[in-house]
Amino acid sequence: MTGRRWQPGSCFLPSSVLTAGAGPLSFQALHQLYYDPDIENKNVAQKWLMQAQVSPQAWQFCWALLSPEKVPEIQYFGASALHTKISRYWGDIPAEQYDSLKTQLFAQIAHFASGSKMVLTRLCVALASLALNVMPDLWPGAVAEMVRAFQEEGVGADGRARCLALLELLTVLPEEFQTSRLPQARKGRVREALAAEWASVCPLLRQLLRQPESPGTVKARVLKCLSSWVLLDVPLSESEALVEDCFAVLTDPELFDAAVEAIVNAISHPDAQRHVSSLLKLVPQVLQRQDQLREAVQSGDMETSHGICRIAVALGENHSRVLLDQVENWHSFLALVNMIMFCTGIPGHYPVNETTSSLTLTFWYTLQDDIMSFDMEKQAAYLQVYRPVYFQLVDVLLHKAQFPTEEEYVSWSSDEKEQFRIYRVDISDTLMYVYEMLGAELLSSLYDKLGRVLTNAEQPTPWQHTEALLYGLQSIAETIDVSYSDVIPGLIGFIPRINVNNVQLADTVMFTIGALAEWLSDHPVMLSSVLPMVLQALGNPDLSVSSVSTLKKICRECKYDLIPYAANIVAVSQEVLMKQIHKSSQCMWLMQALGFLLSALPVEEILQNLHSLITPYIQQLEKLADETPNPSNKVAIIHILGLLSNLFTTLDISKKEEQSEEGVPPVKTSPSQLGPNPVVVVLQQVFALIHTILSKWLNDSQVVEAVCAIFEKSVKTLLSDFAPMVSQLSEMLGRMYSTVPQASALELTRLMVHIFASEPEHFPPIKTLFELVTSVTLSIFQQGTEAYRLLPQLGF
Repeated sequence: MTGRRWQPGSCFLPSSVLTAGAGPLSFQALHQLYYDPDIENKNVAQKWLMQAQVSPQAWQFCWALLSPEKVPEIQYFGASALHTKISRYWGDIPAEQYDSLKTQLFAQIAHFASGSKMVLTRLCVALASLALNVMPDLWPGAVAEMVRAFQEEGVGADGRARCLALLELLTVLPEEFQTSRLPQARKGRVREALAAEWASVCPLLRQLLRQPESPGTVKARVLKCLSSWVLLDVPLSESEALVEDCFAVLTDPELFDAAVEAIVNAISHPDAQRHVSSLLKLVPQVLQRQDQLREAVQSGDMETSHGICRIAVALGENHSRVLLDQVENWHSFLALVNMIMFCTGIPGHYPVNETTSSLTLTFWYTLQDDIMSFDMEKQAAYLQVYRPVYFQLVDVLLHKAQFPTEEEYVSWSSDEKEQFRIYRVDISDTLMYVYEMLGAELLSSLYDKLGRVLTNAEQPTPWQHTEALLYGLQSIAETIDVSYSDVIPGLIGFIPRINVNNVQLADTVMFTIGALAEWLSDHPVMLSSVLPMVLQALGNPDLSVSSVSTLKKICRECKYDLIPYAANIVAVSQEVLMKQIHKSSQCMWLMQALGFLLSALPVEEILQNLHSLITPYIQQLEKLADETPNPSNKVAIIHILGLLSNLFTTLDISKKEEQSEEGVPPVKTSPSQLGPNPVVVVLQQVFALIHTILSKWLNDSQVVEAVCAIFEKSVKTLLSDFAPMVSQLSEMLGRMYSTVPQASALELTRLMVHIFASEPEHFPPIKTLFELVTSVTLSIFQQGTEAYRLLPQLGF
């Protein structure tokens, strides 16, 4: 960099002798930034100051800004400017001036040790940056010298202030290293040099933490310093004594959070697993906190229970494989596992009464993975010990998944309800994972418990218990192949016997039926047991998502077995659609369900059902097409077009041939002897209406996208069966794109070219469309700057 370089004699120049462009303007800009109420003036000042920080003059004015008579905000800017220059423009400083700069930074830090904390921190960061630029070659033993310098008497501040300043410097040094711009090769050497300096830091931290007379502020800074240094790959074996000291201060409420953070950071470092003996020494330290954990839970001290749980989970989750391998210490590791189990089952409802149990879920994944990764002989030995633990875990998780009383649940905020929902999803994922260890025995256990609950007339069970057991079964059934499970027939038989008097229970019943849709396709005789419940639930807006998604799954998996029920399903669906019971997205799902269902019917019946199903919407669309465009009818048009799109997405009358051999995909064949595809028939009937809508809404990208979606979904589903419409759709697309080029039309053109360009009878209209779209697109880009106006419409 060219320009004025740092000068040793300029460090303490008063502002009166600074150049007019550096000193007074800096003060003026800073005053404007901090005190001017006008936001535009603040922005201008901030921009000027950012430029000033990197200017050559910053080497002069940054020192002046640190003078004692300046307010802390101005001093802070001076210290920040100094750090910026050292960290980013180190090349400005002649090598012979390094020692002078270092000495003056030490002096400033000593001065501000009893002054503004924010200024002190920035000065420490500046000195840390200097150290990183010169160590180890030009400043060997840098950290040791820092320690000696601030331990000397007469440095300019009282002992406590010097101690805090030193700890601040030691804390920011590793942090500055993490964000430094050092070349990669040099960064490795500096990391090694810093790690070697831990021998100078660790004894000091231990001494300060163990001294009874050390103030709480000093001990808190020690704990933060440890958290910072573990980022440097400091071996756990070299810090285990200090980490053990951290456990001793967990009883101090003022130091608790900092101690937890330090311990967790030290334990969680990936390198820690190489130090097995150190980890084994920490297990008893964690177990000794069990009484404190129980007392915190009993007294409702969520912060303490949360912190101790974090420590236990950090040790178990990061090092379960290592600790499992220490067979002679299996009792202590099992005790740690049971301690984490206690944390999983902490009383209260997440997230209202407790926020700790969620921390433990990943541990159970990790432990299971590690157990299952051993060879068969070891795995069998560990399963003998830990299968009972995982059965206990299932009971604990299902208890935690239970809803509170209805009165309590009503009092929860929407955010709390959403967090609880996500928490239950996490529990569901954990149960699915646990199934890999426990297998079919887990399903049998849950089924037996549900059976006892539902058949015990003498002691009615709260609905929350029933719902939780059903939720556990659903969690497994929706992700695991239960085709050969002998408990599913009994479960299907139990479902109609459940007294569904609650929305949450009803939701879970619906989702459970949906999770068993694939099983029902292999056992269609059981459909009559559950289908009436699903159709009844369709009319309840509170069960919108669960009932519609379940019907969609059943119609997708069991469509050929639903033919006897088709008329009833269509009638109920039409009724709820006309009553507008469901939100738009659920209406789309319902149309997809009907598309699956109708696909199994004879073509004549498909056409009859389509006529009754969509005629009301076509009539409404005709009315909307005659109206003057406005936001209200736009929403209605897009909704109806969306219904048609989703119906045509799944309405596929083609058959799939059975796979002749493994690895050969099934081939779709179309019953062409039956005449035009029903979807094509409908599209041809409404084509003129769609054209009319486009003529009024061609400039609205959302309406155009909704129109294109109808044809895009149909083309993807029908493939060659869409052939009768290729010519007229190509012509309409060409006119659309020529008038107002839009991304949705371009995407539909791409699809048409991809599918039909290779077929001789369709080549002429496809060729014409392709040439037209290409010509229009090229002309847009040839228009220069005007093209940028159209780029968003084209999807760029």
